[in-house]
Amino acid sequence: MRVLVISDIHGNLAALEAVASVSCDAVVCLGDLVGYGPHPGPVVRWVRENAALVVQGNHDRALAEHVAPGCRDEFRTLAAATFCLGQRQLSPEEIAYLGSLPRQAVRVFDGVRYLLVHATPSDPLYRYLGADSAAWARELSGIVADVVLAGHTHIPFDLQVGHSRVVNPGSVGQPKDGDPRASYALIDDGQIQLLRKAYPVERTAKALEESGIGPKEAAALTRILQQGGLRLQSNEALDHG
Repeated sequence: MRVLVISDIHGNLAALEAVASVSCDAVVCLGDLVGYGPHPGPVVRWVRENAALVVQGNHDRALAEHVAPGCRDEFRTLAAATFCLGQRQLSPEEIAYLGSLPRQAVRVFDGVRYLLVHATPSDPLYRYLGADSAAWARELSGIVADVVLAGHTHIPFDLQVGHSRVVNPGSVGQPKDGDPRASYALIDDGQIQLLRKAYPVERTAKALEESGIGPKEAAALTRILQQGGLRLQSNEALDHG
């Protein structure tokens, strides 16, 4: 069985369409369909139509419940600037769908038990945890799973922790590891690969420019997409207050 694992699409339809071309039997999504990107509406509709399983991300909850997304300071202004796009493009029923998503789920593929969560098992929405074996060992205490699939950091990794494996597919729509290509994972008969796919970043940049958000925020989001991470120029720093 081939399972496409995607996370952190963040309203980037062009990136999603590139990854969606990958042949698979099922799609699972680790949350954050919305926020930062120009097309939250089409992204939510594609995921609802095509994903077999979706867990909630912090930006999904933020839109559904009108709460802060809990993102890092340097991204707070950008999240606030694009919040209106989700309100404008999604129907009340679609926003309610984001609010109804589970915060973790368990599935078995080809005899392997997977735990799916946006961030970590102890803090499904907000904790940032990278490839830290000791920290993940504490997270996995009492967890019964062969593989934990987690997103949120926008940085892919594959980590063996005791008898379990932690795989972060990275971000489809806003990579932060210096590689601007869309990042995802593919489970193929139990074998897991971390993969990348190029997409037309300029298409997303043009949509951001035309979205109606502030030009400074649109330019900052475009640089993040082009560079695969946030490296603001010193004279172009955003107000993070």
